[in-house]
Amino acid sequence: MGPTVHSPQEPGLPAPAPSEAAAVSNLGRLAVTIDRLRRQIQEAQRAAEGRALIEVAKGILIERLQCGLAGAAQQLELLAEQAGVTQLELAAEIINQAAQDRISEATREFLDSARAAAEAEAAEAAEAADVAVRLRSAENGMVEAPDAQAVAASLLEHALKPLGATNVAVWTVGSDGSLTLAASAGFSAVEADRWRYVPPGVNTPARSALVERQAVWIRSLDDVGLPSIGMTLTPDGGRVTVPAGTGGRIMGVLEIGWPGPVGPQPPQVHKQVEALAELCSHVLERPVEPGGGAGQAELIGLAEALPDAALVLQPHLDADGRLTDFRITHANPHFVDPAGRPKGAVTGSLLLEAYPLAADEGGLFSVVENVHATGEPFKAENMTLTALVDDVPLPSLASVSITRHGDGVLLIWRLQDEITRLASLLQHAQRLGRIGGFEENTLSGEITWNRQLYDLYGMKPGESPIPLERLADHAHPDDAVLIGRFLRTLLHHRRPASTAFRLQRSDGMARHIRVVAEPVLSPEGRLLAVRGAYQDVSSQHWTEVALAATRDQLAHTEQQAAERNRLALQLQQAIMPPSRGPMEAFDLNIAVRYRPAEKEHLVGGDWYDAVVLPSKQILLSVGDVAGHGIEAATGMVVLRNALRGLAATGAGPGQLLTWLNMVAHHLTENVTATAICGLYDPETGVLRWARGGHLPPILIRGDEVAELDLIGGVLLGALSEVTYEESRIQLVPGDTLLMYTDGLIERRDRSLQHSQQQLLRTAGHPAASLEHRLDHMLTHSNSDTDDDTCLVGIQLIAPGAS
Repeated sequence: MGPTVHSPQEPGLPAPAPSEAAAVSNLGRLAVTIDRLRRQIQEAQRAAEGRALIEVAKGILIERLQCGLAGAAQQLELLAEQAGVTQLELAAEIINQAAQDRISEATREFLDSARAAAEAEAAEAAEAADVAVRLRSAENGMVEAPDAQAVAASLLEHALKPLGATNVAVWTVGSDGSLTLAASAGFSAVEADRWRYVPPGVNTPARSALVERQAVWIRSLDDVGLPSIGMTLTPDGGRVTVPAGTGGRIMGVLEIGWPGPVGPQPPQVHKQVEALAELCSHVLERPVEPGGGAGQAELIGLAEALPDAALVLQPHLDADGRLTDFRITHANPHFVDPAGRPKGAVTGSLLLEAYPLAADEGGLFSVVENVHATGEPFKAENMTLTALVDDVPLPSLASVSITRHGDGVLLIWRLQDEITRLASLLQHAQRLGRIGGFEENTLSGEITWNRQLYDLYGMKPGESPIPLERLADHAHPDDAVLIGRFLRTLLHHRRPASTAFRLQRSDGMARHIRVVAEPVLSPEGRLLAVRGAYQDVSSQHWTEVALAATRDQLAHTEQQAAERNRLALQLQQAIMPPSRGPMEAFDLNIAVRYRPAEKEHLVGGDWYDAVVLPSKQILLSVGDVAGHGIEAATGMVVLRNALRGLAATGAGPGQLLTWLNMVAHHLTENVTATAICGLYDPETGVLRWARGGHLPPILIRGDEVAELDLIGGVLLGALSEVTYEESRIQLVPGDTLLMYTDGLIERRDRSLQHSQQQLLRTAGHPAASLEHRLDHMLTHSNSDTDDDTCLVGIQLIAPGAS
């Protein structure tokens, strides 16, 4: 008896019962067997698919080498051995060379890139060589597939899983732009059922490819926020959607999904995806949906029954099956060519040959191409159709409708009659411009007027038109000479002519008319007819009359204004000359400056005064009447003279301004003014002063420059009864006091406070004399309002000073 063998067992665990151990062992063997059988089935499938490709390659070699089946097999084996590849890889290459289709393009570009990198990475070259086998295997699996679901499964298994994709969906496009899920792989049955139909207008990744008519790569569904099948399972998954179609017609969309974000892919992968989409289009080709299209005969019958012009178009493909143009296979009886050609000259030709300008961006061809590709109908009320007539573009407006029927396209248009449209525009222009046209045949005497000319003459259509030779009979007698000159130039000298006259209508109305005409001559110079137009220029005439009267009135007004300004200036200069020499009174040195406004119409009401009163006190005043012109100047004269007369009473400055306010309010016509009134007593050296809305005086004492404290006092003439405050200041020898009007400092771009501070700095500038100080202040004034300015300066003379 041999030794007993014990199975290892972890300490502390009871040994399994014999029946349980046998069950575990049997399940393991069953799983291993199932996995082995699955691999054998997959290998058998791949072998069968490989054999199918090898058999196709043998058939190609038989046709090219003119040999038998055995010879083709030997040749395939020999070529594979010489190339160092498997027979399956060589078979895929032979099929690619014979097919020259999109799969051939994709594998050729991938293999060329891989061979270039093969020197560095042999593994990359081996992977690239496998691309052709995978794509051709996928094609074979799709051909052999019994239904659409098997097609999707074959795509995912052979072509997409090596790219890292985990699911695929194939959508068909309805005639209304809707999307129907034809097949899918990698999604659950519940998810596929939820997405079995997408109505028109719902924006999804598949619809983006349909609208843009090109592949759309999406890094992650989260990035774009578009709903799509499987979005709940892989919300951050990448997608690519590619239109699937042949001959320029899109029949569906291929949508491929990845479990995570997908980065930029090389051009070789783009080519593979586009090739797979073309494979899907062949599978999606099917009979036209019931009611969704029609055969060629039915489409022609539909075009014949339409009341508008219609063309039947069929796609025109090149040798590679790509859409290049549309052939006009039929034009219905209502067809009107924009270029004026007969129907037979267009039928049978290509669309771009008949209408080359339709190739413009956004033009007719691109619209037809989009309708044929997507099936979505197009309609426009005012679309420009441009035809070439003698190499000259002739645009026409048309109402256009384009629909797809099966593989054909029905183009319907209704041209707006160009002649009718232009005639309508001309009629509107003549009506708005009050223009009437005529033609007079000098041989037959026939005269033709349009409707607008009958209206100008106040006649009814159908009445006998008035010939040119009788024009003077219907015009004002004073215009006979002008009309005679016009007719002589036109009929005798046979040159174009024009004139204006006053039309006397039968209803008693008179209209101002301008007539323009030209002769129509034969080659021999014989006068055949006269053509021309009348225009009612009454409105223009009366407008010119009104403008002339307005100009005369304006000139008169300007003359009056200039005279008023001249008088105001003379009055102002008579009372206050621009310059005045210095004046000495007792121990005061007094200087004044006046700067009038630069423009005469801005002559203002500024005034100044300095006079010795009977009481031996000196009256000092500065004022500014609001406004400009003669009114301001006369108001200034009234207030200045009134203040002089009132000052003779011996009253103080406050009382004087109170009385002056009553004069301004009651004895003038709405005059308002600002003023400063000061009385200087030579015996005491005291200056008493009051202000009515005016800026305070400036005191210069030594090196200090400051305004006197502001006291109360409102504008003169604003209120009927006002009391004005009075202040006093003791002047000492050497003091200088300045009073001024706002024309010295006023600026549009600065505040009054800023201008006052600037004036204080200017006033403090060292000066040799009082007059020099005033001149310096006027020279460096920063005002920009072009207002007149008064400036009065008094200086208390120091004892012993000259």
